[in-house]
Amino acid sequence: MMKRFAKIVLILMLLALTGCNKENEEEAAVIGGADEPTSIYLDESSKDDYTQIDQETAKLMMQQDDGHVIVDVRREDEYAAGHIPEAILITNETIGNDQPAELPDLNQIILVYCRSGRRSKEASQKLANMGYTNVYEFGGIIDWTGEVVTDENVDEVEETDAMKLKIDGTEVPVTWEENSSVEALKEMSPLTVEMSMYGGFEQVGSIGKSIVRDDKQTTTDYGDIVLYSGNQIVIFYGSNSWAYTRLGHIDMTQEELTDMLGSKDVAVTLEK
Repeated sequence: MMKRFAKIVLILMLLALTGCNKENEEEAAVIGGADEPTSIYLDESSKDDYTQIDQETAKLMMQQDDGHVIVDVRREDEYAAGHIPEAILITNETIGNDQPAELPDLNQIILVYCRSGRRSKEASQKLANMGYTNVYEFGGIIDWTGEVVTDENVDEVEETDAMKLKIDGTEVPVTWEENSSVEALKEMSPLTVEMSMYGGFEQVGSIGKSIVRDDKQTTTDYGDIVLYSGNQIVIFYGSNSWAYTRLGHIDMTQEELTDMLGSKDVAVTLEK
């Protein structure tokens, strides 16, 4: 009886291993033409409706003649200052519920990037929600080791009145929201805010008076700059699940933010 039981267990284990091998084989994607197929293993680490790939895989996909499109979702001035060759600009903020005119084919291969990887993930998920079936997100141009080109008219790009943010004198890249709270904060600049560490995941400081709070409340993540109680700004270098009026996002990695904000109180300067 024991020998029979052991035999059954062995058969079940072999079947399980066979199934795992089959699943692994199915995850390997073959990308390329019929004449010269290129086998690439896609690192589908995201649980979302788009596929997250590394930049080496993105480079291989860009070499294929398959009608793919490369989408840069940064601002116009960022794009003009340097972008991946043949990339088209569709800023993340312009992607809503309507299908972008630049992307008429829902089944087209779309390779998406931004500066650091945050906006590209947001844009990729929005595209997937619209029904695009082949969206691949590959992070930020700050990590790109391939060719970068600039627009010839980069000097002609109109300057905006967006604020600059400096932490202890060092300017950091920020993507500002477009809401009434940010406009009110602009009117107060130049402004220096003495920040204090709190809770091991945020820096908090008073701006001196209350400003209008935008009705749209969003959950926050590391890098987010938010308005708290109408008269304080908070910069998160860790994550939480609270909802606030978001003012902007610092486009840096969590490790970079923690190094800058996680060991001491800082002074934050806002200026146009």
